[in-house]
Amino acid sequence: MTQIALITGASRGLGAALALELAASHHVVAVARTTGALEELDDRIQAAGHSATLAPMDITNGDAMRQLCRSIHDRWGRVHIWAHTAVHAAPLSPAMHMDVRDWDKSVATNVTATGHLIPFIAPLLGADGQAMFFEDFKAGEKFAGAYGATKAAQIALARSWQAETAKHGPKVHIVSPGPMATATRARFYPGEDRDALANAQDEARRLLALMG
Repeated sequence: MTQIALITGASRGLGAALALELAASHHVVAVARTTGALEELDDRIQAAGHSATLAPMDITNGDAMRQLCRSIHDRWGRVHIWAHTAVHAAPLSPAMHMDVRDWDKSVATNVTATGHLIPFIAPLLGADGQAMFFEDFKAGEKFAGAYGATKAAQIALARSWQAETAKHGPKVHIVSPGPMATATRARFYPGEDRDALANAQDEARRLLALMG
């Protein structure tokens, strides 16, 4: 049976690194908004002798994501691993000066979309599947109001699902990536020495090993 790995937010950073690692043992369904970045990922996966299905779509589009899950069910029947790395990292800003569009996009991407995706994807995972969420301890930090608050809400939702499924599955993992040299981190820490940060590919291997 073909093992299916669904990566939401697969175009760059940790999502792309996880897709590359999982492609060795799974057929990867890679979801992201940026078609060009997905095509670059696909080139790297093919160069390693593996395959992927590209799904260029916005996770905040509920109808599109529902149709994607239906298509996965019709073609493969299930998903074995879901890694949810998609996130909107709003620009740093004092809470009293937050741009309402950044706030709305943060809520839509980090919270609402996750609340829609869990009911869509849980039936595909079944009792034996595994889901991965990625904690980022920004809640309460100055200037990180939009990102910190909505990321914390996402993880709170994932923790509820984790507790609810502890006995019967799917297995829900909430892991804490180390600091990585990604574009998102560069926005939060401009001027940081990137040579001191972890490589996303190494971090993807470490996090996948935690899943067993």
